[in-house]
Amino acid sequence: MNGPSWYGVINSGSSKSFVVYLLAASSLAVASTFFISHGPSSPYGFQDQHVILSSRSVRVWPELEVNWRSGLATVIGFLGSAFGTVGGVGGGGIFVPMLTLVVGFDAKSAAALSKCMIMGASASSVWYNLRVAHPSKEVPIIDYNLALLFQPMLMLGITIGVELSVVFPFWLITILIIILFIGTSSRSMFKGVQMWKKETLLKMEMRKQEEAKSNQEVVGTDTTSEPLLHRPEKSMLVSANSYALTSKINLPLYYVVYHLILLYSDAVDGLKEALRFNIRWKGISVLMVVWFSFLLLQILKNNSETCSLFYWVVNILQFPVALSVFSWEATKLWRESRQRRMQGNWESVCEASIEWTGMQLVFCAFCGLLGGTVGGLLGSGGGFILGPLLLEIGVIPQVASATATFVMMFSSSLSVVEFYFLKRFPIPYALYLISVSVMAGFWGQFFVRKLVKFLKRASIIVFILSSVIFASALTMGVVGTEKSITMIKNHEYMGFLSFCEK
Repeated sequence: MNGPSWYGVINSGSSKSFVVYLLAASSLAVASTFFISHGPSSPYGFQDQHVILSSRSVRVWPELEVNWRSGLATVIGFLGSAFGTVGGVGGGGIFVPMLTLVVGFDAKSAAALSKCMIMGASASSVWYNLRVAHPSKEVPIIDYNLALLFQPMLMLGITIGVELSVVFPFWLITILIIILFIGTSSRSMFKGVQMWKKETLLKMEMRKQEEAKSNQEVVGTDTTSEPLLHRPEKSMLVSANSYALTSKINLPLYYVVYHLILLYSDAVDGLKEALRFNIRWKGISVLMVVWFSFLLLQILKNNSETCSLFYWVVNILQFPVALSVFSWEATKLWRESRQRRMQGNWESVCEASIEWTGMQLVFCAFCGLLGGTVGGLLGSGGGFILGPLLLEIGVIPQVASATATFVMMFSSSLSVVEFYFLKRFPIPYALYLISVSVMAGFWGQFFVRKLVKFLKRASIIVFILSSVIFASALTMGVVGTEKSITMIKNHEYMGFLSFCEK
């Protein structure tokens, strides 16, 4: 790159507009809660003796049975996990309505089960991505620098979101989710269209170059880079062609078996090589330390009395844990980016094509915290914020999907443990849905990435991301509207609930 990257400059105005939209709309929604709860125009005020204080949902756990409901939930869960992990958003906005409308779980139990599904799908997707080469560089497809930057704030936000889910009324959570999802879906769709146009121009230019070389019959080296295409994947599977070729030759059985053993050994060696290259143990070790720190604090918190002094001390301790790791990674990115700019080197420090200034880092911290809070409220993995954000800062779709899924694996597993201590989900249903999502996550990554390679359009991943977010906004809107109408008819209290009485 011969000059500074103007990506951050170009997108700074639109990013600020999006933040202003999000803050204004969310503030209006939260303020309306006080109006509905205590306002004079509300038909059912807080002091009305006929109001039913039932914003806390009653636990409903259907039995795991073989019927049309479980069958339909399996199909929706499989498709949602497959496309959700490819887009890097998880799919919680689809799982929660599916578990409430189709299966019959209450909203908060559905959110907990949604986390289980996201954990399973993200784990299998990470395993797949560890075997995949970066589209254009000799680096892992998972950006560990970005993972270290966002994961601590995402986990902090999730713990905040879980607590707020007890206090916030259902209708308010629904409105906040719709506001957020419509904004992120629109931004992602716009970016996908831009990428599609660039890919079309690139393919046309490559076709012209090939035609010119064919006409001139000139043999040369093609220096055109293809940043959006996959290199061959390293797989542990034995080649079917090799087996077929061997089986057609009339050879002794022991020789065929020996040959297959050699093929399998080569495949295993290739897998080991890919894993050694793609795994960065230092980054994973830091992420595991953060994960276990939050887990320990959650265990201590859940074994303490709500709103006691020890309870608040444990809650507050989560902030220095998250902020220390975030500050460490942010400082490293800022120093390296500054040093490169001083030397006249405008190459990006990591996969994000922005200059890591103080404002950019604060914005990333805010988005990570927001994504985690949304994940805790809804039961998603935070990918509805992280996935679009990675695209916004210039990360290519394949890396954005792999990195967001990698971060979600840690955040969703932490939420599953926390929900387990809160006894929010039935174990049999959780194990079944996890098994479905594990298979869906792997095969979703396999088929979509093959499609991207065949069509030579990475923008497909962005369109999938936008579509999943929009579908989540639509389903959440339908469920939320129906629930709110029922609450109004039943004269239920629709304001904030007491935190210390949860």
